[in-house]
Amino acid sequence: MSRFAVGDRVRVTRAYPPGHVRTPFYVRGIEGTVVVRAGSFRNPERLAYGMTGEPRLTLYRVRFRQTELWPDYTGPQTDTLDVEIFEHWLEPVQGPQS
Repeated sequence: MSRFAVGDRVRVTRAYPPGHVRTPFYVRGIEGTVVVRAGSFRNPERLAYGMTGEPRLTLYRVRFRQTELWPDYTGPQTDTLDVEIFEHWLEPVQGPQS
């Protein structure tokens, strides 16, 4: 069962583990909104080391405001960036939107 639904606000875990990591550095610690549940897939962080990649993890497409990602961003406030992120990198956000 998926932990998050479309429309849920999430924060990317601020973690810096060594090795093969598929979560971009620039989104770590940033809040976004789940826009797509992309399915369940083997964990590429384990596959990179010859493991089975099991158990499968849910992959989400998360939308971030460009102004949250890039402090010097001068484009429209409505510009966004979508990033696909596995469930174990996400945590729920409670309270009003930042």
